[in-house]
Amino acid sequence: MKPQHKRLIREQLETTLEKLSCLRSLQRPAKGWLRAIREGLGMSGKQFSRRLGVSPPRISALEKDELSGSVSLKTMRQAAEALDCVFVYAVIPRESLTDTVRKRARSLAEKRLARVSHSMLLEAQQLTDDEQQNAFDAEVEELVRNMPKELWNDHHAV
Repeated sequence: MKPQHKRLIREQLETTLEKLSCLRSLQRPAKGWLRAIREGLGMSGKQFSRRLGVSPPRISALEKDELSGSVSLKTMRQAAEALDCVFVYAVIPRESLTDTVRKRARSLAEKRLARVSHSMLLEAQQLTDDEQQNAFDAEVEELVRNMPKELWNDHHAV
């Protein structure tokens, strides 16, 4: 994929994710969403089981599965619909995608320039601090603009 397409996709996704950013700090209710909504509606487990088309003991297991994280997305969607709710699934970055890419680019640029600086030091061609900073900034911008595949190789962990 061309770098400009990667950037466009990232920018469009950032617009969507910005709308969801308020959810970063949202905590699941202590008893889980399904039980909280069910109880908030004043619905018994037996009534919920009929709406969902399962046995009453399955509701207790379902609510426990939600808390343990072992419930499937399909089951959560079906349960939400039985509660007249919409099930929403999202992966929300801790910070903007652009900031994450820039952080990763900075890490890779540091590694790349450290190798070059060492070679230049051995050859008595070391750059001044300002020249090093300019080279670093240029390398970061180049990595952010082109987003090479190596940006996300594990050995370049941030």
